[in-house]
Amino acid sequence: MQETKPVERRERARLVIPSRSDLLLRNFTELIGGPMGRRSAPGVIAPGFFTVDRVLVLLTVLAALAGILVKNHCRVNGWDSPGQFYATCYSDFPELFRNRGLGYGAFPFVTPGKFFEYPVLMGFIAGATALLVPGSGVDDSRILAYFDINATLIAAVWIVTVLITARMTSRRPWDAAMVALAPGIVLAGVINWDMWAVGLLAVGMYFFSRNKLVLAGIFIGLGTATKLYPLLILGAIVLLALRTGRIRGFLVTSGAAVAAWLAVNVPVAMLNPEGWKYFYQFTEDRPAGYSSPWFAYNLVAGRVGWQPLQAEAINALALDLFVLACILIAVLALTAPRRPRLAQLVFLIVAAFILTNKVYSPQFVLWLIPLVALARPRWRDFLVWQAVEGLHWAAIWLYLGQATSGGVAQHNIDMPYYVLAVVGHMVATAYLMARVVWDIWDPGYDVIRRHGMDDPHGGPFDGAPDRLRLDLRQPAASVLPWRKERTNA
Repeated sequence: MQETKPVERRERARLVIPSRSDLLLRNFTELIGGPMGRRSAPGVIAPGFFTVDRVLVLLTVLAALAGILVKNHCRVNGWDSPGQFYATCYSDFPELFRNRGLGYGAFPFVTPGKFFEYPVLMGFIAGATALLVPGSGVDDSRILAYFDINATLIAAVWIVTVLITARMTSRRPWDAAMVALAPGIVLAGVINWDMWAVGLLAVGMYFFSRNKLVLAGIFIGLGTATKLYPLLILGAIVLLALRTGRIRGFLVTSGAAVAAWLAVNVPVAMLNPEGWKYFYQFTEDRPAGYSSPWFAYNLVAGRVGWQPLQAEAINALALDLFVLACILIAVLALTAPRRPRLAQLVFLIVAAFILTNKVYSPQFVLWLIPLVALARPRWRDFLVWQAVEGLHWAAIWLYLGQATSGGVAQHNIDMPYYVLAVVGHMVATAYLMARVVWDIWDPGYDVIRRHGMDDPHGGPFDGAPDRLRLDLRQPAASVLPWRKERTNA
């Protein structure tokens, strides 16, 4: 008899199910029959039509529709002050369409004499979407069409961001539901074009996790040409490159990022140098922006008679504090008993930038949401943080209604309550940072590493041994490149 070889079947990894692994969600599922049973095998047995991706897309579409409902007062009645503030439906799209020449055919960075206070690629998005609006001139119907076109495209970018986030952690795709259902995106997703930068960074991180470093760098560079914050990921990459000795990951990614950024910016800088420089001059010269700690300080200073901070002093203090925060994050990355994950370091750096920057616009919360889903996918902390951000989101509009439009007193909030909302947002963000630092120092609390994964987002650093680790208590136990001893990651 001929000996037969058994058919080899490719094992599919079981998925981590939030209703099992997350205590908060486990308790909430009692309303719909309790958590998924232990004998079920998600990821092994086909789920039929309702795959994880399709459910995530459905949730994102519902959340995007909820975001449009939030703006519906303005869509029906127009974006006029102070009504747009009191109805909490303000968006930069109508404002810029009216006041930057977009409604009359001006194209940012291309039309001579027109200035745009955002990076180049964001200006291109603003100009290209204006060309899609039928008709000419600025009237209510064209303003509404411009808003709806941009809101639709942002919903598409939101869906891509959710799906990319789901694919970055193979066994934990449901963590992307945080991005799909995030109240912060529902409330602030269509205030500005920040979601484009969020999506580009997410795609860059996905390619990095798959060791496609050139593509990762290209999307990081494009994200930086849209909003500057995606550049901060390179700080996390260089720290992990130092810790593992795998410098190539940093060199290739950063080189591709710089090349992509230059490809977008150099032609504009050559053709329209004044228009290109305007964003950077505007950023340097502008005073403290609403909801930044510096703006809150100046409000309090004005009330109690202290000396307010001017733009130059704020620039210096903000830079010094951010550099100090980065130094502390670098010390953590190089001294932690186990190598931190990439998403953890990126989250810490971006959060530090948000807390020290002289501007905090309500839509900046979008920057952190996918990073939280990758760095610390804990629903309790996520929802508490989002609730505090929601309170701040309401407070900023009620305050702006008074500060910019002289609105009626019954709709306003006094300055101390607004400052408390700013402080609350800062405390909630700092709390998340502290929890991530705790997870780094004691990986037993890291829900990603509890399931046998090292760094699913780390690309070339995933599973890499330490080449440099400093032990501040026992320097002799440090891992140094010139020593023969090596320790596991």
